[in-house]
This record gives sequence, structure tokens and C-alpha cells, in this order.
Amino acid sequence: MTTIEQTLPFTDSSGHQISGILAKPPGGTDRLAVLCHGFLSNKNSATNRALTAMLLPQGIATLRFDFFGHGDSEGPFEKLTVGIAVQQTLAALGLAGSRGYRKIGLVGSSFGGLVSILAAGQLETPINISASDARSAEIDIQPQTATISPARHYTLPPPVGQDRPFSRGTRRDASFSPGLTCLALKCPVSDLAAMLRDEFGTTEMRQWQRTNTIPNITGKPGRIPLLFSFYEDCAHHVAYEAPKTMTLPTVIVHGDADECVPVAQSLRLQEFLGGKTSLVVLAGADHHFSQPAHFREMTEHICRWIVDHLN
Repeated sequence: MTTIEQTLPFTDSSGHQISGILAKPPGGTDRLAVLCHGFLSNKNSATNRALTAMLLPQGIATLRFDFFGHGDSEGPFEKLTVGIAVQQTLAALGLAGSRGYRKIGLVGSSFGGLVSILAAGQLETPINISASDARSAEIDIQPQTATISPARHYTLPPPVGQDRPFSRGTRRDASFSPGLTCLALKCPVSDLAAMLRDEFGTTEMRQWQRTNTIPNITGKPGRIPLLFSFYEDCAHHVAYEAPKTMTLPTVIVHGDADECVPVAQSLRLQEFLGGKTSLVVLAGADHHFSQPAHFREMTEHICRWIVDHLN
């Protein structure tokens, strides 16, 4: 299948330059998934590329982008905050709506999962759409159906036929409202401040406060510049607070051997989510789903959720 990928730079409401890539199936579509990468990752992560390859044959476009200070987006990384990342996710959703996508799924990995929850929580309250913001269309409140699901292999449906292109003559203005239809979270960090305290310990937290640097959690030598205000900002952005009124259908996929984000965070998050939810705990899977079988199951669960709710 011939796909179309184009670079799509845009800005957030503070004017920061964001590097994005829009991947479209042939024939056009009005369905799209916005993909949010993890901390110290980038828009071309293995998960984002795999999901793009799986969704395009189903007639669903993807928009992947680099957060502030990551990849090709404006930085510097050391000044990153959760608030900036949320602002940029809202900008991506607004951009998608302004380009005619009417059914939109939001996918977040790890740090991107936290950001996606917070952004989706803001969109539960209608706001005007611009190149930097969007509001969700109304969705039906569905009964709570959250379960901890055993891992199982999904067989995806055959690719859809050519989609009806979005009419170029359709008026797009501030009254246009895209439909944020569903949410998919891969090992989301619900309480990043707590995770950082547990990961670093008291001594390392004090060094971070003193030097504005953190250990290189990618395993490489040296330290990474990051202002301690990032941690202070995290304390004001806890995912458990956002979903109290959320009704978006949401799937969470988490490994029970996650060495970075405790699966207990997703168990607790599931309790706060409204609407239709599913929590999939993969036995033996680590944070990066580094085993091929785990990675395949994780991406298939997320892909199926997006396909079911956008199609």
C-alpha cells in the first residue's frame, strides 16, 4: 500500500516550534490517531512507527510529533515541563481538527501517557479550536466496563477500501470541533513525581535540586540537564485528578514486570476513569515491551482499540 508521509511543523500557544509528521493512507480519511512519545524518546519511536504501519491499512492516519526539547522540536530539554507537553498535545489535536479529521484517537506512551490523560481531561470541557487548541465533540457516556484483561492475540481486520476524501470545500473555522473519540495508554506514568522520588531516592533528588541535572536514565554515562522545577511542576500534574469527569473510552496496556512505572499506578488510574475502560496487564512484560511477543501484543491491543472506536 502506498502511504503518504509529510513533515508538518506547527506551534503551540506559546509559539514553540514543534516537529510533526503526518502519515496518510491513499485516498484520504477523516480519522486520525495522534501519537505521543515517552520521556527522552522522539516521534519516530518503535511504538509510534509500529502503530503507524498498523493503522494506515485500516484507513486511519497518524500524526506523530516531538515534545519540547526532544527530537527536532524547539528546546532546550532542560526547560521541559509537563504543562508545556500538555499544551503541545492540545496544539496537535487542534491542528488535526483544523485539517478535517473528525474522529481522533489519542495515544500516549509512558510520559506521553500522562500528558495524554491531562490533555484529554481538558478537552472534556469545550474550548475553541485554533491551530493550537481543540475541543472534543460530544460523546455518549458509556457504562463502566473496566476489566483487567489477560493478554491475547488479536487478528486485525483486512485493510479497508479507499476512504472518502475530506471535502476540500468544507469550511473550517473556530466553530469546527474535532471528535476526540478514544484514548489509548501504554504504561502511562500517572504520578510522575512519585515515580521520580522512588527511582532516584533521597540522595539523588537532593543532587538534582542542587545541580539541575538528573542521571542519564537511558543507561548512557553522564548526567542530563533538567531544571528541578520539572519535578515541582510534576507535583501539580497528577493523572488521578484529571479523569474524574472523563468519559472517553480508554484502554491501558501495562506490563506487570515494568521496572520504571509500577503497574499499581495503572490499577489506581483505572479506578478514576469514567466511561468504557479496559486495563490489559501483560504478564512478564517490562516497561519497553522489549520481548517481541510482548511488543506485538501491546501494539495490537492499542491498534484494535483505535480501529474499533474510530471506524
